[in-house]
Amino acid sequence: MQWKSALLIIQIFLMVGLLTASCQTQKVSPKMNGISLLASRDSILDTEINYVVETEANYIALMPFGFLPDSQEPQLKFNINRQWFGERKEGIEHTVSKLKERKLKIMVKPQIWIRNGAFTGDLKFETEEDWKQFEDSYAEFILLYAEISEDLNVELFCIGTELFNFVSNRPDFWKNLISEVRKIYSGEITYAENWDKFDQTSIWDELDYIGVDAYFPISDEASPDIDQIKEGWEPHLSSLESVSDKFQKQIIFTEFGYRSIDHALKTPWNSEREHPGLNLNLQSNAYKVLFEQVWSREWFAGGFLWKWHQSTKSGGLENSRFTPQNKPAEKELKSFYGSFRN
Repeated sequence: MQWKSALLIIQIFLMVGLLTASCQTQKVSPKMNGISLLASRDSILDTEINYVVETEANYIALMPFGFLPDSQEPQLKFNINRQWFGERKEGIEHTVSKLKERKLKIMVKPQIWIRNGAFTGDLKFETEEDWKQFEDSYAEFILLYAEISEDLNVELFCIGTELFNFVSNRPDFWKNLISEVRKIYSGEITYAENWDKFDQTSIWDELDYIGVDAYFPISDEASPDIDQIKEGWEPHLSSLESVSDKFQKQIIFTEFGYRSIDHALKTPWNSEREHPGLNLNLQSNAYKVLFEQVWSREWFAGGFLWKWHQSTKSGGLENSRFTPQNKPAEKELKSFYGSFRN
């Protein structure tokens, strides 16, 4: 009988060992550690792909664009020869394929650009005829890239970006559009609403994630310190959690980013060329706090940094724009995203 007892003890030890090893090797699935990769005139080069991989991101957002000459023109123009290669069908297909070769996951996020930079959230047509014409062209735009996303096994598809008036005024269109997208695309879908309207958006029940372009005002100070930035996030974290709880869905920051200037956290959405002065340290600290304060929340599924250019020479210490490239913020990004690879 002693040998049976010994065998039982050995079996127990083996089972415990296997369970322990399993627990040690099973890491928590990383969130969407993403960057928004801007298109270029030409196809992306291998050196530029390597530069993207070096960010340690696991998700890349690609943005095909549709254009309106003004806010009352109802015919959306897209996938035309006048566009840059990376913004058209062929460019998206090429870039997705190249990134997939490097085991990166993809969000395809079609966007509208209105001439002279008019805000898409204010888009509102005066007549039913114009609304119908715009809806027809917008649906064609979205369904084209939904079909491409299905063909290329894209993991996440975004059906619109910052279109609050459109979504609010035409609910039947959006319900039907979502249904049509789901008929041809089997992946997960979201919509990207602006930071000040995500809690008023009516379509979250129909989607897999709540998408927020997270340009929340954090501080009125020219150069707030770490503690001030953390304090500025508190009310926004509460509202984000509340909306997530209401719809029982996780939130994605479909865009997040800061410029490398003074007062960057007062109006983070501001993209005007004029600025009060460079502040590389503030951009880096803003990323640091966002990563520390937001990423570990259960309601948070991940986010996509705005923005990353294909050229390895982009950004730099004299650059005031959103990109962290060749600035201290790039190191902050790589360090945080890289921590999930270890």
